[in-house]
Amino acid sequence: MSSESTTIVIASAARTPVGSFNGALASLPAHELGKTAIKGALDRAGVAAGDVSEVIMGQILAAGAGQNPARQASIEAGIPVDAPAWGMNQLCGSGLRAVALGAQQIQEGSASIVVAGGQASMSQEPHAQQLRSGQKMGDLALVDAMIKDGLMDRFGIDQVYGMHNSPGMPIGTFATRAGPTMAATDHINIHIEGLGGHAARPHKSIDSVLVGSQLVVALQSIVSRSVDPLEAVVVSMCQFRAGDARNVIPQTAEILGTARTLTAEMRDLVEQRVREIVAGVALQSGARITLNYERSYPVLVNHAAQVDVAARVAAEVTGAANVSSEIPPVMGAEDFAYMLEARPGAFIFIGNGDSAGLHHPAYDFNDEAIVYGASYWARLVETQLAG
Repeated sequence: MSSESTTIVIASAARTPVGSFNGALASLPAHELGKTAIKGALDRAGVAAGDVSEVIMGQILAAGAGQNPARQASIEAGIPVDAPAWGMNQLCGSGLRAVALGAQQIQEGSASIVVAGGQASMSQEPHAQQLRSGQKMGDLALVDAMIKDGLMDRFGIDQVYGMHNSPGMPIGTFATRAGPTMAATDHINIHIEGLGGHAARPHKSIDSVLVGSQLVVALQSIVSRSVDPLEAVVVSMCQFRAGDARNVIPQTAEILGTARTLTAEMRDLVEQRVREIVAGVALQSGARITLNYERSYPVLVNHAAQVDVAARVAAEVTGAANVSSEIPPVMGAEDFAYMLEARPGAFIFIGNGDSAGLHHPAYDFNDEAIVYGASYWARLVETQLAG
């Protein structure tokens, strides 16, 4: 940074390959992942570790990751011990928040070179699944923690509004709908216990890979043969883990996926059929199959009156031609659904332009969307509080 200005230059950016789940660095603990990212960024920027003023790392949850994993990462990357290194937590967006805080430190003159970013592997984050599915410490199921703690009543909230970035939608556009807008998502976790053996003697084994393959194919028949074609249902089995040698039939296999639905009737039907299929394949194959079917986020249901408010405000910001209030439902899931179960409200999408999709390693938030998003929120507050 020049001493005569507050211009901030991002000299380098590094992203570890965890976007493709179970990527090369997915199994590293937080401080090792952070060290690798810090070293990579410094190497690409041509900055010596000794020149770094401060390190700020965002984490999903630091518990179980050691004491101050950001400091561990900083020291192991060669940054001087006396350089401040700290972590911050914002769940989704922790890395971006860390970058923003780093920029603020430079603007205020507290630092000249800051290493900032995310430090959590979304593939293997040990607490993220339980945290985001509303479960903690075993089988105790929780609703959204803020709602459980009395957020709505303590602060007199009578309406709720949310927003999500949407790659593929042009910058300066908004989209929403009344009614079911985003899907309920349930987790399908299947463990297969077969009988391991040599690849040359399959008749002496119960092949967990074959059993798992039969399950994956059979589960796809739920949508094609058990569900009304006019209903929206998605069953995706996205992880299949088995074996570690080419000539050994593995003893066990694991299959993980999700079921997504828009109605309570379809949600019940899909769970019933998953259970029946798992039981049937177990009986046919002789394998012992354990199914853990976890109900996660509910359907996100927008309320018509609040959708009208959101669409009207968005039109005031960007023009009616750039706002749609009749988009088709989206089969992704969103924990804001809990808020909309507690109070009437609306969830709206804002365009990110022609960028890579959400959860893709190349995704990049488009800063040009900020002015539209900020204007929407400011105008919404003015409109609703005035009323």
